[in-house]
Amino acid sequence: MNLLIHPTYFPSISHFVAITQSEQIILEMEDNYQKQTNRNRTFIYSPNGIQMLNIPIKHTKESHQKTKDVRLETAFDWQKQHFKSLEAAYRTSPFFEYFEDALLPIFTKKHTFLMDLNLETMAIVSKCLGMKIEFQKTEEYFHEVSGFFDGRKLSNGKKDTSTFETYTQVFGDKHGFINNLSILDLLFNEGRFAVDYLKKQSLNP
Repeated sequence: MNLLIHPTYFPSISHFVAITQSEQIILEMEDNYQKQTNRNRTFIYSPNGIQMLNIPIKHTKESHQKTKDVRLETAFDWQKQHFKSLEAAYRTSPFFEYFEDALLPIFTKKHTFLMDLNLETMAIVSKCLGMKIEFQKTEEYFHEVSGFFDGRKLSNGKKDTSTFETYTQVFGDKHGFINNLSILDLLFNEGRFAVDYLKKQSLNP
């Protein structure tokens, strides 16, 4: 499978199912930024159920701003807040401490652009999974593409209807299984076994 996909913040499991099962992966770099998508947010399993981690961005008067030009809002210490939320959610998971140090740069390094942050989250997670993934990048935008699975819709959670096999989650006994969260949920609960899980899942067309 050839894949075209958006770089997002700690992508959903469906993103990595698509990535794991693809031979050629192209990252969409020329799209216009859209609000209310996973470009700047991710979902985790907190002690109270599903929780959204949202990255604040600088708003501009431009009606059509490219995602690669979106800047992060530095007035809020969102990195500290997000890491605390991850600790509360996953400190007791089997693999949180194993991967904690590898993930720390996301919560300590200061990025200027959202795209650079998203690319780093994808690179770090890929390394944690033990996956060597090579990406290409688009140089112009096409509304429709042929010969590729258009995974760009996966960045819009409302349009992503993929459902996956259950696995053990920290608070599963309390709230039940929550489907298609951030790849971090799978990583912290399954560790390197996550790759085998990803290869066995099916994406909704």
